[in-house]
Amino acid sequence: MANLDKLNIDSIIQRLPQVRGSKPGKNVQLQENEIRGLQPILLELEAPLTICGDIHGQLQWFPARKGKQLLETICLLLAYKIKYPENFFLLRGNHECASINRICGFYDECKRRYNIKLWKTFTDCFNCLPIPAIVDEKIFCCHGGLSPDLQSMEQIRQIIGVSFTFGAEVVAKFLHKHDLDLICRAHPVVEDGYEFFAKRQLVTLFSAPNYYGEFDSADAMMSVDETLMCSFQILKPAEKKKPNATRPVTPPRGMITKQAKK
Repeated sequence: MANLDKLNIDSIIQRLPQVRGSKPGKNVQLQENEIRGLQPILLELEAPLTICGDIHGQLQWFPARKGKQLLETICLLLAYKIKYPENFFLLRGNHECASINRICGFYDECKRRYNIKLWKTFTDCFNCLPIPAIVDEKIFCCHGGLSPDLQSMEQIRQIIGVSFTFGAEVVAKFLHKHDLDLICRAHPVVEDGYEFFAKRQLVTLFSAPNYYGEFDSADAMMSVDETLMCSFQILKPAEKKKPNATRPVTPPRGMITKQAKK
């Protein structure tokens, strides 16, 4: 952890909006064991806290540019994690996997702006991020959903498959088996920023407003107080942007699209 002590985190956070186009720094490189030392793979947290979903590089204090600010976003999140190690937590999602971000833009941005070695360094970091978090032993937080093979929290240390479809019955059984009250997850776009499922036993959060300029979706965060009472903060998109007509898009959950009659 010696390298972390040498970092001027406040300076890094202040300079991140202007970092695009600059040469990559070589003075500090976080090793895999240093990242792992910041947080365990299964987080056990205490309320009060605020939970966010996907942000997909949409940070409004970065200068407006075409596309997403992927590198600035992850660097900012890691900087805040180092600055507030006991109060700021990151969960691993599907894009924090080399096989996914290799084909979804992050690899290309690292290669175009810097080099492939930087992408490999981030990959080592992502491999050490925790997968779920449990708040006061009652709220289960994760990026995607539930695996049918997950019978014990100790299994989190094992590799979990890419995706499974699950229904309300699976949610109820999971909560009952592990004595939990709520599942909080991210990943799919939801029109209002948050959406309940399975009789309000699961909530989906999405924290990227006006996603890709193709959805008129809101940004939501969930606050959990000391009594585990949950409340939501909603940020509406600043302006509605027209969808990209060059390719079809998948509408947010709950949004019904109608095909125009010819």
